[in-house]
Amino acid sequence: MADLNHAMPNASDSERLVIYEHPLHERVRTFLRLEFLFEQAGYHAARDSVWSSRAAISNLLDILAIISRGDIRSDVLKELEKHATVLGQYQFRQDVDTGRLNALLETIASLRQSLGAAGGQLAQELKDNEFLNAVKHRSGIPGGTCEFDLPDYNFWLNRSHDARMKDFKNWLSSLEPLNSAIRELLWLTRESAQPTQEKAVGGMFQKSLEKGVSCQLIRVTMLPGGDCFPEISGSQHRFTIRFLDWQNIGSRPAQVSDDIGFYLACC
Repeated sequence: MADLNHAMPNASDSERLVIYEHPLHERVRTFLRLEFLFEQAGYHAARDSVWSSRAAISNLLDILAIISRGDIRSDVLKELEKHATVLGQYQFRQDVDTGRLNALLETIASLRQSLGAAGGQLAQELKDNEFLNAVKHRSGIPGGTCEFDLPDYNFWLNRSHDARMKDFKNWLSSLEPLNSAIRELLWLTRESAQPTQEKAVGGMFQKSLEKGVSCQLIRVTMLPGGDCFPEISGSQHRFTIRFLDWQNIGSRPAQVSDDIGFYLACC
């Protein structure tokens, strides 16, 4: 069994930890995907490489594809309202840091206002953008965004990095209210539960969730340097964590037989 006979490492140690997350709610699944894409888009957009600009455009198109599937704005507003209601119930408790609580409530109120002001046609200007739509159309074809297929795209990619960054900032600015709100919601979700030390006997851990307890996200934290990783599955009623032994990229992982120690947070 991995040696976990100590307290959960503090925030300063977080870079050395390995965290695996698994959503138990479809809404949270969508939020996690958008968070992932926004982070990738920002990372690649800031780099001078033409290949990074291509990657950033791809991330942006993926973001627009997710937003187009449903009313993400409405879902985010509902979640912000729910968190505001829950946090508001703590305002009159004596054991609560009212300064920090009021700051959180003000942040949520500001995010709700910004996202509400964006209107029901969130990112409609980007969805109607002919340049982005042309790249989107060709992206469905393997190698379809080659320079001979999209000479205007090739021209844009060969503009200065400052010019490309200016375009990216304009495109992402219309999505920033959504991006900020999702980051805050996921932060609140992750901070809602303290990790507990657990043990997977024979590499298997199962847990049933209490009725009336809303768990939206499972977080498994492990110390680095091990040879196994968790495979998480489940629903809002029950979940299972199987620890699999990493072999190599050519072999299928198999469940470990040893007991595995880990930290678990049901957020």
